[in-house]
Amino acid sequence: MKVLIVEPGKYPREENIPHTLKAMQEIVGGWIAATYPWSDPVALVCDDEGLLKGYALNRRISEEQIIAGAFFLCGVSKENFANLPDGLMAKYKRLFHSPEVFLRTKTGILAIPLEEELDE
Repeated sequence: MKVLIVEPGKYPREENIPHTLKAMQEIVGGWIAATYPWSDPVALVCDDEGLLKGYALNRRISEEQIIAGAFFLCGVSKENFANLPDGLMAKYKRLFHSPEVFLRTKTGILAIPLEEELDE
């Protein structure tokens, strides 16, 4: 299955993964949970306990939501995950291109895009 993997501190990368629960869990580091934050037929798959487990903050998805830990984006086909179509792959590569660092402020958490990947 063709997906876009987004890891903390890194540029997103396109990858073909086996269409198995085990492969998906290996990417996110635990149980998988899917969310559908956009009107596009795209699933964001992550470990929904990433914050509780202390995973590094990764990307801001909306004003209210920051994903902790690695996640991947895939297409949706009826009730199943599918290949992420090329046009959507390009769109979300641009959206998540810049790794982000996060600062806690008096008014909330500030996401700062970086020009380069972080050294881990």
